Amino acid sequence: MILDSTDTICALSTANGMGAIAMIRVSGERAFEIVSSVFSKKIEIQKSHSAHFGVIKNVTEIIDEVVVTVFKNPASFTGEDVVEIACHGSVFIQQEILKLLLSKGCRLAKAGEFSMRAFANGKFDLSQAEAISDLISSTTEASHKLAMQQMRGGFSDEINGLREELVNFASLIELELDFSEEDVEFADRTQFNELLVRISAKLNSLIDSFSFGNAIKNGVPISIIGAPNSGKSTVLNRFLKEEKAIVSNIAGTTRDIVEDEIIIEGIKYRFIDTAGIRDTENEIEKIGIQRAIEKAGKSAIILYLFDSNEDLEKVKREFELLKSQLTDETIDVIWVANKIDLLEDASKLNEIDCIKISAFEGENLEVLTQKIIEITNSKQSQEQQVVVTNVRHFEALTKANNAIIEVTNALEMGIPGDLVAIDIRQSLHFLGEITGEISTDELLGNIFSKFCIGK
Repeated sequence: MILDSTDTICALSTANGMGAIAMIRVSGERAFEIVSSVFSKKIEIQKSHSAHFGVIKNVTEIIDEVVVTVFKNPASFTGEDVVEIACHGSVFIQQEILKLLLSKGCRLAKAGEFSMRAFANGKFDLSQAEAISDLISSTTEASHKLAMQQMRGGFSDEINGLREELVNFASLIELELDFSEEDVEFADRTQFNELLVRISAKLNSLIDSFSFGNAIKNGVPISIIGAPNSGKSTVLNRFLKEEKAIVSNIAGTTRDIVEDEIIIEGIKYRFIDTAGIRDTENEIEKIGIQRAIEKAGKSAIILYLFDSNEDLEKVKREFELLKSQLTDETIDVIWVANKIDLLEDASKLNEIDCIKISAFEGENLEVLTQKIIEITNSKQSQEQQVVVTNVRHFEALTKANNAIIEVTNALEMGIPGDLVAIDIRQSLHFLGEITGEISTDELLGNIFSKFCIGK
């Protein structure tokens, strides 16, 4: 999707609907001319970053009293001449001003078009542009912090640093190709191997950070797993402080996935109540159990819940059976002994590391909550300062690292420099895709079409 950057565009940049104030943004070569034609003051003669009170009128009819702010290129969000009109939040007023601007030569902006122009004019790179969208949609302190860090260029700096190191060495390899007949080596192979090891380690670190970054962005998934009637639904209801899941003494009540989100200390968690794990002949319950295992495998944390009166050897066997069906060994598991209010012999639980609660009475749930927070904070402290949250970035990093591995293998096998250079270019290509140094109209169209209109 190629957008015409010569047009002057306008759009409502505040949320749709009625409010106290609404803001309409205009950007492009004719922004000052068009706004001046409907505003009571001449915009083009005003200083940049200045605000002016006046009226918007259609010939003789006043539509609204407004405040107009002027941003002269290149010192604006888009890098073009930009005008922001703050009007009263009546939907009628918003639409009348937009209709007036359109009649004077503006075009309605498409989704993300302001941000796309800012990217095209070098105001920020592609990963920073995507961070703007993440910042707008952030709902927690943690997701806001990650988006802000990326918008300010933390991730871009990492990628550009890696790319610069690789470009410097790649240029020496390319130079060797020009002197191939003289059999000259400009690039020290030992140093090159050391560089590849360092770059691959950094790429792997960024790739590994995605599982944590994605969880912070979309909510840390926590599956409540255990046998029927161990109290999983009661635990979910306690955390959510509402009767979200049906609680019953009948085994197998929960047959489908029940989940909801809560925010604890600035981090979003997605609690997932699942079907009780047991042998059953009921086909519907079997499907629920299979879904429970699948959810557990995609979780960051598993609360393995069991009845504290249950035989511990049986509980351990059931856990080993569950564990054998999980492929991700990085999932943290918290053993939770429930129904301690009914426990006759408390000493039996001393042989295992578990948190003892009574979901029914609400006892020790704060201890369980603190354990969850402790694990999340531990994951966060283990990650480097830069964390990957975007699927597109994760895929590009993975492809770049695969190309680096191919280069390493090629050097070990003594493959000619021209073939090595191809893999280096591949890695540089994928790293360039992240920041937008290498992009296609289709890629840009796909990314910016997901932005809200007016941004």
